[in-house]
Amino acid sequence: MKRELVNTFFRMVQISSESGNEKEFIHYLKDLFTKELQAECVLDKFGNLIAKVRAKNSGSIEPIFFGVHADTVKPGKEIEPILKDGIIHSKGETILGADDKAGITELFEAIRTANCYPPIEIVVSRKEETGLKGSKNTDASLLKSRMGFVIDTDNLEDIIVGGPSYMSIKVDITGRAAHAGMEPEKGISSIKAASHAISMLKEGWIDDETTVNVGVIRGGEILNAVPEKTVVKVECRSQNHEKCLGHSNLIKQIFLTAADSIGARADVTMELLIRCYRISEDAEAVTIAKKAISSVGLHPKVKVICGGTDATHYNEKGIETVVIGMGVQAEHTKDEKIAVADMIKGVEIIQQIFEDLCERS
Repeated sequence: MKRELVNTFFRMVQISSESGNEKEFIHYLKDLFTKELQAECVLDKFGNLIAKVRAKNSGSIEPIFFGVHADTVKPGKEIEPILKDGIIHSKGETILGADDKAGITELFEAIRTANCYPPIEIVVSRKEETGLKGSKNTDASLLKSRMGFVIDTDNLEDIIVGGPSYMSIKVDITGRAAHAGMEPEKGISSIKAASHAISMLKEGWIDDETTVNVGVIRGGEILNAVPEKTVVKVECRSQNHEKCLGHSNLIKQIFLTAADSIGARADVTMELLIRCYRISEDAEAVTIAKKAISSVGLHPKVKVICGGTDATHYNEKGIETVVIGMGVQAEHTKDEKIAVADMIKGVEIIQQIFEDLCERS
């Protein structure tokens, strides 16, 4: 298994698939799943890959769902993977792409080498890293599963049963331009209004289930002019939906007040990207995941997080979905790496899920 696992992973990460540019990799997976797993593969209207694998040595007719995503963050082009002392990392000029290609590799290898499994439905989503857009637009009419697993968190011990409401807040501030050296008193600085508002925001953890972050600020065009336009982008996340709404409205009011206080204008646009969800710790998917993780000598930990995952949208579509790990470390950085031993454990966890489901059938 080890050699095939590593070779498959190397081939996958060397196919560039930064968010929005996953087409080549999606078609590679379509061909791979069709040839090696005898899967029936289609692309939905958004370009997500939906693959259906017939049961093996199982009388179950109820399919199980697995979600993974095809895209990576930047820089993710011309990745050169290196294996040294059992650890896979990139050459250092790019990410590795183990998020989520390690998850895809582990799922593929688990199916390829398993003794039994029920019918399997796989969605390989696009644009996960840029707002969970693929899972949001997945055509659920093509799926019959009612329970499933997204393979997309780092720690193999973790079982994610809940995620946050997530508000994107864009603030367009308009002041008044003026020559900065000749008549600055006639200007109204949009940057000053933005800075004043940001200084009044509490950022990071607001409480034990809510975060706020100012992620983007762009203002001014030339050095010798009082800046007329500034754009600020803020996010608010909370495991409590009402808190997310409340803090987002507070952020809006702070920007409106700060701009008005110096004679500028703030136009605030808020978009709720995802709504929080939570699955019971007694749910069947959680019980199955716990047993599978324990079977490889690890200690399962059930968590609710403030990070967004595709599971949010699959739960909304009626598929009770938890998130399990694939073993990556330092994802979204050039230091990203993964141990081959952890990838093997990831395969074993998935195969234990298969065996459990076959026994239940």
